Amino acid sequence: MAVTDTARPDTVVLDLDGTLVDSSYAHVVAWRAAFLDVGVDIPAERLHRAIGMGGDRLVAHVAGDTVEDRVGDHVRGRHAEQLDHVFATITATSGASTLLEVLRKHGFHVVLASSSDNELSERLLERVPGSGRLLQELVTGSEAEQTKPSGELVEKALARVEADRAVLVGDTVWDVASAQDAGVPCVGVLTGGIPEADLRDAGAVAVFRDAGALAEHVDKQGSLRL
Repeated sequence: MAVTDTARPDTVVLDLDGTLVDSSYAHVVAWRAAFLDVGVDIPAERLHRAIGMGGDRLVAHVAGDTVEDRVGDHVRGRHAEQLDHVFATITATSGASTLLEVLRKHGFHVVLASSSDNELSERLLERVPGSGRLLQELVTGSEAEQTKPSGELVEKALARVEADRAVLVGDTVWDVASAQDAGVPCVGVLTGGIPEADLRDAGAVAVFRDAGALAEHVDKQGSLRL
């Protein structure tokens, strides 16, 4: 599905980690500890740049195919355990609930597309007040053969609400890539710690400070013209 007109989108597909919940650096800490558990030292900076892609891709991306083949599943299992240790530090990003409220108020279909599995996605969404009643659909990595930067998750999210014209909101270059792969524009937010220049270079059509700033933009216009 190619829905590229941003003049009057009817659907907003939202990323979760780094966009609605302030979890990007918690993931960095968890991945770094997970790799160290198996004797592989991956710098935090390299891990930070990889946050946003699916865990099925991340190990090979940062450590190479040999590490993936040897201990990839073990590292992913350790990441889940290490994330539990820092989970209490994860909160909603500034304005996350407000963005959901504003989008629904102005008649948008609001769908979540997260590379995290279904269980983790639901746990993270508990950090965002009102998300249960405001999100119309939830698509997670548990439902896709390919996670971000593939556009499969985005395409599934669009199909759930029969989207006509859509925009994806995300915080990483992998979100931008997945949007492009699905044929939709991407609006960036800075709450994942990726610089605005990087998001724009990747192809983001606009960048906002956080979900709250995007909510103000939408509420003022009554739409999402970019």
